[in-house]
Amino acid sequence: MTVVSQVILKADDELRYPTTGELKNISDFLKTGEQRLRIVDTLTENEKKIVDRASAQLWKKRPDFIAPGGNAAGQRERSLCLRDYGWYLRVITYGILSGDKDPIESIGLIGVKEMYNSLGVPMPGMVEAIRCLKEASLALLDDEDAKEAAPYFDFIIQAMS
Repeated sequence: MTVVSQVILKADDELRYPTTGELKNISDFLKTGEQRLRIVDTLTENEKKIVDRASAQLWKKRPDFIAPGGNAAGQRERSLCLRDYGWYLRVITYGILSGDKDPIESIGLIGVKEMYNSLGVPMPGMVEAIRCLKEASLALLDDEDAKEAAPYFDFIIQAMS
C-alpha cells in the first residue's frame, strides 16, 4: 500500500483530516516519484541482461548448483531458476514503484520458505541467488538510485535468511 493510501485510510479510520506530518510524508513520497519510475524503468528494460548476469555470477560462485545432482543441473531446472529470477525482479519493482515493501511481502515472501523447502531448494542458495540479482541490478543504476533500490533486495535476502 502506498504512503498516500495509508494516510487516507488511517485518517478515515480516525474520522479526521490528514495531519501536517502525514501530508509531509505524502509530499516526500511524491518528490521521489520520478526517481522510483526511473529505477523501475531501468530494471524492467534490462531484465534479460540482469537475469543473465546474475545467473552467470551465481553459477560461477556455486558451480555445484549446475553440476550433476545440483538443483539447477538440467535445462528444465535451470529454466525454472531463471524464471524465478525474473519473478523476483518484477516483485522488487513493485516495491520500488510503491515506495513500500508491502507488495514484496504479500506477493513474494509469504510462504516462500515453505515452498522452496518442500521443493528441496536450499535457502542459502536462494539467498545467494538474490544477492547476485541485487549486484547485477544495482550495477546498472547510478549511486543514488542504487541506494534507493538496495533495501528492496535486502528485504528479500533478510526474509529468506
